[in-house]
Formats: sequence, structure tokens, C-alpha cells
Amino acid sequence: MRNLIAGLDVGTSKVCALIAEAADSGELALLGYGVAPSTGLRKGVVVNIEATVESIKNAVGEAEKSSGLKLNSAVVGVAGAHVRGFNSHGIVAVRGGEVAGRDVERVIEAARAVAIPLDCQILHILPQRFSVDDQEGVREPVGMAGVRLEAHIHIVTAAQSYGQNLIRCCERAGVTTRELVLEPLASAEAVLFPEERELGVALVDVGGGTTGIVVYHGGAVLHTAVLPLGGNHLTSDVAAGLRTPLADAEQLKITYGVATNLVVGRDEMVRVPGVGGREPRIIARRLLGEIIEPRMEEIFALVQRELIRSGAADSLASGLVLVGGSSLLEGTQELAERIFNLPVRRGLPLNLPSMPEPMMKPMFATAAGLVLYGRGGDGAGNGKERHRRWGKLRSRMTEWMREFF
Repeated sequence: MRNLIAGLDVGTSKVCALIAEAADSGELALLGYGVAPSTGLRKGVVVNIEATVESIKNAVGEAEKSSGLKLNSAVVGVAGAHVRGFNSHGIVAVRGGEVAGRDVERVIEAARAVAIPLDCQILHILPQRFSVDDQEGVREPVGMAGVRLEAHIHIVTAAQSYGQNLIRCCERAGVTTRELVLEPLASAEAVLFPEERELGVALVDVGGGTTGIVVYHGGAVLHTAVLPLGGNHLTSDVAAGLRTPLADAEQLKITYGVATNLVVGRDEMVRVPGVGGREPRIIARRLLGEIIEPRMEEIFALVQRELIRSGAADSLASGLVLVGGSSLLEGTQELAERIFNLPVRRGLPLNLPSMPEPMMKPMFATAAGLVLYGRGGDGAGNGKERHRRWGKLRSRMTEWMREFF
């Protein structure tokens, strides 16, 4: 029987579906993909069920057509400003003088025993590190001798209503949701290298309606956050500033947009379509940059504020990795390096080698990461094993929460 894995990125600007097959060796072969415009979401949240269902159907239909296979279930990405991430820790006594698997489960349960709003659901419980007696920084405590076990974990929650609406949209489109995964975490699986996770890195996913952040240090997730700003805000600014339709503003942003005018020549000109049948105008490209640059600065400033607030700003020896469509704007790396004073690179879904050339772009990192996440293996060589190891435990805890409340 074929081991098929599908990833479904339901974003604010697009829906992307990938169908892959996992070999016995763990290698993934991409069989088909589909991309469709998304019109039913705003800032990562479903606001129109029918439009979202139609977008999912279109993307899934393309993926099925290109692969010749039926997509029945998928790992689905979650975004939106309703997502919350926080750190917690717990301590338990070790029974028998040697740490067993059950002791690890008990300490994880103790660490996640925190007050969570009734309208929220737990998406991820991500172990960061363990301590056995006075020995800190332990990653695999099972089998170690000791009498006290301490765990530090990162918990990610999302609004329950959003998850239910997203699952309902997928079901109406004929797709069963295998698991909901935070989109920046999925992107990290596709683009980050093991050494970056060890030294410390922040992945910044500038999507259509939101900007996701995930920070790794010591191979574990240190912080996650989602900000309610994204590439669509750039498009709206261009449409208002140049008095041009949104569709034309989006095309202008993609084709001629720049994140900083430092990369624009003074004699470069751009043709701007008019509104309501008015004649198009010719403007300097620098004017387009003067509209986009302040918004990009605002997005990066909010990201920097979030990193400082979380205490993760001093743990980024590897710098920043940018993904999402807006990261392709010319000058984005230069602007980010100036604001963060850190090395910055664009992230490509290199950890899924079978990605075709048209899909080897930052905006498809989330979809590729969802496939890697669904495989249950290690997409980037580090960190994913822990996600898989606690998958069953997370499911049990989610069921316990539902029964308890």
C-alpha cells in the first residue's frame, strides 16, 4: 500500500496543496501540486466558508490532476493572530532511581498543567530541554539515573472556533484533516538547517495576512508568535497611494516593488493603471518604494519588538531566515539586515528535494513543511523527532482537555 502524505496550506492570499509519497527509506517524492487564489480568509482567519471551500477544492483538484491520485486527508496549516505560544516547566520525582518513559510523560503533563482559556485548543507541546537532578540541558533523559526530573516545554494554542471552521471547510472540500500545524513551524521544517537551530535562528514568515515568527535555540523551539500584518497590507497601501485597483497594485508590488529605495535607480519608471477607465500614468519606481518601505519597516519593527519582549533577541547567532511571498521583494534582505543588525537570508524549501523548480520559492515553504511534518521523520535533521515523539501524548492531552471541560 502506498504511503501518501498531503500538505494543505490554506493562507490569506493562496491555497497550496502538495501530494507526496514516502518510501520505506523515509525519502519523499512529490507527485503533484496545486495552487489557487484564496478569497475566504482575512488575516489568517476564515471569514467566508463558501469562498474558502471553493479555493481548497480548486487547489486540491489541481494537485489531484497533476498526480493522478485522490487526496483524501492532509496535514493542514494554521495561522492567525489568535495563535499564542508560551513556555512552561514542571518537576516530578523519579520512581526507581532511573528515568523511564512514564516519568517523562508525567513531567510533560506537570509542565502543561497551566490555565488555558476555554475557547482555545492546544496545537503543539514542544519539549525544549530536561534536567535530571542538577544536570541541565538533557535532551533524552530516559535511562539516566536520578531522583528529580524537570522539563521545559513550549505550548502553542489556537482559537478553537478557528480550528473548527478550518476543519469544516476542508471536510466540505472532501479533505479530512490529519493534524493542524502552526504554519511557521511547518516552514521551519522546510527551510532551516540543523546548525541554525542549534546556534539560534528566527524564522520570519511574511504571509498575505499575517507574519509568523518561530525562534529556535539549542535545537528546540524557544518562542512562537503570529502578528496581524502581512503582504496584503503592502498591496492596500500601493492601491491607495497610487490610486490603482487592488489587482493592479498586487501586480505592481510583485513586479516592481522594493523594500528599500537603496536598490532603485533614479531613472527607473513604472506604468500605473488607472481606476474606472482612467488613463494609465508613468511614475518613478522610487515612488513605489516610498509607499512600500514604511510598511515593511513597520512589520520588521513589530517582529523585533516581539523578539525583544520574548527574550529571544540575544539568542540568534545564525540570524534571520525570511520566507513568504513578500520576502521576494527586492531589497528585503538589505532592509532586514539594517533593522535587525543580523545576517539575513531567504528561505527556500530545500529540505524537500523533490520540489519542482516552479515551487522552489519562499511562498511555498509552508506547504513543503506540512508534507515533511506529516511524514513523521526529520525534515531538517534536528528537532522534528521530538515533535513526533510527543504526538500521541499531545493527542491524549487534547482529549483530556475536551473531557475535562
